[in-house]
Amino acid sequence: MSETATQAPLSTRRPQVDASRLVGELVPPPRFDVVRFSTYRPDPAQPSQAAAVQRLQEYAASLGGAGGSGGSRWPWGRRRSATGSGVYLDGGFGVGKTHLLASLWHEAPGPKAFGTFVELTNLVGALGFARTVEALRGHRLVCIDEFELDDPGDTVLMSTLLARLAEAGVSLAATSNTLPEALGEGRFAADDFLREIAALSSRFEVLTVDGPDFRHRGLAAGPAPLSEAEVVARVEATGGALDGFDELLAHLAQVHPSRYGALLDGVTSVGWQGVHTIEDQMVALRLVVLADRLYDRDVPVFSSGAPLGEVFSEELLRGGYRKKYFRAVSRLTALAREASGEVAHGQG
Repeated sequence: MSETATQAPLSTRRPQVDASRLVGELVPPPRFDVVRFSTYRPDPAQPSQAAAVQRLQEYAASLGGAGGSGGSRWPWGRRRSATGSGVYLDGGFGVGKTHLLASLWHEAPGPKAFGTFVELTNLVGALGFARTVEALRGHRLVCIDEFELDDPGDTVLMSTLLARLAEAGVSLAATSNTLPEALGEGRFAADDFLREIAALSSRFEVLTVDGPDFRHRGLAAGPAPLSEAEVVARVEATGGALDGFDELLAHLAQVHPSRYGALLDGVTSVGWQGVHTIEDQMVALRLVVLADRLYDRDVPVFSSGAPLGEVFSEELLRGGYRKKYFRAVSRLTALAREASGEVAHGQG
């Protein structure tokens, strides 16, 4: 692998992250810093989208957000309700649910937290269950993006965490995803969510958000892989971090997933040489977490070898974690497409 990258390769980084940073980083990803309800554009052909916006604005107001004092929950400075409420956004892959969830977070009063299901389970792994509850129990709102049911242990863990937070009066909001190309096939929908959090189901109001995947609306599947020399040139041009794919995958096994965000501190782009299909499930799941953190930070991806759409084996794509893999493929190809567009603009 070439050593000409202008930033240290990811495979050489060993970030150390303390508990305060882990909790402090529970905010919407940078690409959702500026989103608000006013910037969401409901599809006129999908009336459920506009209805969800209106209801979420009402929910934010009930918490004391913009347009509401929240007096019913925090009257005259008294203690809040003994149990929290919840909203659940049910819909397909890429219809703008994260945009809506982040808009709710921005409009609600603090203290508040926003994290993906994976980030919150990783937080428990890093801090322990009791410390995580203690860190979040004083919040008015906790948002959980991309709730997942593919690991029974994690599902029980998160259900228990939500129960403890609700008991402390924390309000909750959650989303989930379905397969990008197979609506109705293995779909994680409202019934699944409510069944798995049975003890909390009566506190959640389900809001449906219909529509097609915006990330693939009229777009090609993704750019063709680059040559190794092209990856080097484009990483150097953008001041990025260059890694051999195998070296990167091996390094991810040595870093706790809760630190993958810190692994990308200061990274302006990434280049992966020698991408190939992954067969091992644990290796694949670590790459999924990294793909999420790259997407959160809108980091361009340049790659050589196999197409990013083929990074997970057919066996993995048919297995129990297929939703995670489809999401990762969607996000990686979107970042590669954006990277290609950025380079073209820079050269033009």
